[in-house]
Amino acid sequence: MTYWRWIGLAALLLLPWLGLGNYVLHIAILVLLWAYVYTAWAMMGRFGLVSLGHGAFTGIGAYGTTLLWNASGISPWIGIPVSVALAMLAAVVIGWPCFRFRIVGHYFALVTLALSEVVRLIIIALRDYTGGSLGMTPKSALTQGPVSLYALQFADKMVWYYIVLVVWIFGLVIWQRVDRSMARMALEAIGDEEGAAASVGINVTRTELGIAVLSAGLAAFGGALYGQYQLYINPDIVAGIGLSLQIVFACIAGGMFMQLGPTVGAVFTQALAEGLRVAIQGSATLKSLFGNSALALDQMIYGLLLVLFIIYMPKGILGTGTDWWRRWRKGKAAPAA
Repeated sequence: MTYWRWIGLAALLLLPWLGLGNYVLHIAILVLLWAYVYTAWAMMGRFGLVSLGHGAFTGIGAYGTTLLWNASGISPWIGIPVSVALAMLAAVVIGWPCFRFRIVGHYFALVTLALSEVVRLIIIALRDYTGGSLGMTPKSALTQGPVSLYALQFADKMVWYYIVLVVWIFGLVIWQRVDRSMARMALEAIGDEEGAAASVGINVTRTELGIAVLSAGLAAFGGALYGQYQLYINPDIVAGIGLSLQIVFACIAGGMFMQLGPTVGAVFTQALAEGLRVAIQGSATLKSLFGNSALALDQMIYGLLLVLFIIYMPKGILGTGTDWWRRWRKGKAAPAA
């Protein structure tokens, strides 16, 4: 398994040098960036803490960084940590009373869903500063050259690819650290039976709040990087219910219980969204129905596929594929034995 991981990493490192063009590189950047955000959600989602509010945290990260830069000229090197801290504070404000008073399960999902919509509505209401539903663009610092380290802006997609690749690996490392810590066993015990976990000395509130705050901070960091890369943010793209549901769908589709499951989910969702966009642009009938955007269509398909995945593939694409591979190898080894 380690052997294949090194091969995969080498392939990712060499991808920009294969001459595939900026379009493929752009898609690869988006896949890795969203894979990181999905991994951040799965860190808490796999323990039964189903949050439908991570769109709020990505929105805080993206808009916080951009507003500090546009309004005060504060570099993203400072703006990103500040925005991540605000997102973590929001997670504490929402998470502590929920975990303290045992508001879990469906009720926790509804509370986080409301948070996501509240953040989106605040962004729209502050249209004089945020641009409202039209979105906003960070002030460009690339007028003097293709690189601005102070503004964290780079014209070359290859630079962004390697930045996002490092961030994606960082997310996987954090996942692995959580997996190898005592917190994982505590969270699994809480997920199985919260009362029993508390009776053996596990601080349920602190443990759940810790993973929720960590997940929120990582998601906010991903949102901030998205804004810096695209140089355009919109509440429907980086905040709100639509993004929160997309995150949940991608993790379930890929397999949220496996380390690379959210990454597989990111590949699947980006391929679906881009495929629909190309299909709509190339079809006069679909273009007349859905306009120039595949947003309405892919959200509908996400909902349908989510139901099908929950019923027929609860372990996701990666989990189901891994089970199939193990059964196939076991069946192949049995006659030889």
